[in-house]
Amino acid sequence: MQIFYTPDIATSPELPDEEAAHCVRVLRLSEGDEILLTDGLGTFYKASIQRAHPKHCEVAISESWRQPALWNFRLHIAVAPTKNMDRMEWFAEKATEIGIDAITCLNCRFSERKEVKTARLEKILISAMKQSLKATLPALRGMTDFKEFIATPFEGRKFIAHCEEGEKPLLKQIYHPGENALILIGPEGDFSPEEIRLALANGFEAISLGESRLRTETAALVACHTLHILNQ
Repeated sequence: MQIFYTPDIATSPELPDEEAAHCVRVLRLSEGDEILLTDGLGTFYKASIQRAHPKHCEVAISESWRQPALWNFRLHIAVAPTKNMDRMEWFAEKATEIGIDAITCLNCRFSERKEVKTARLEKILISAMKQSLKATLPALRGMTDFKEFIATPFEGRKFIAHCEEGEKPLLKQIYHPGENALILIGPEGDFSPEEIRLALANGFEAISLGESRLRTETAALVACHTLHILNQ
């Protein structure tokens, strides 16, 4: 059954324009066909199409249910967007498929990109949510200053993966299953020494993601996947 993202379904029995066009023009669904909706807040809705119009596709809900939690911890990854946005988009898509609660675009001293159009990233998150049969859309925060972000309260463990030399434990060695986690991933030029110092002073723990030198988007996805493996 096809899944459609309908954030306002609780107050409006219509598909958003883009979803309506996909439903009627692309998939050629018509009156009476059953579809599955999600509000992106954890609820699925079973519905039937009442009016099949590419701009005003009306539905009638017959059933709704909360999707059980797919993981027992909260995961927030703050990552410096790559110069090539295709790589950032790849991370956002794959992390959503694996499971993530929030993504923040981090503006660091050595960031290769200082601006991000969140509208396109949002569409990728929506598509990945639907493709992976999830009912909850990850929160997305646009470009945020590093110093501002690390001062934001977080209920859980806070980690920074940096490349400076020195003894750093592997993430898997110090993380305990069930703990909420916030992980900072820097740009290709890494965090600056000052940023590392400030993060540690604000309660972040330095970690390693392994011996290999990883690209930004790879490191972010490795962190995401590692926590899910540890929580299985």
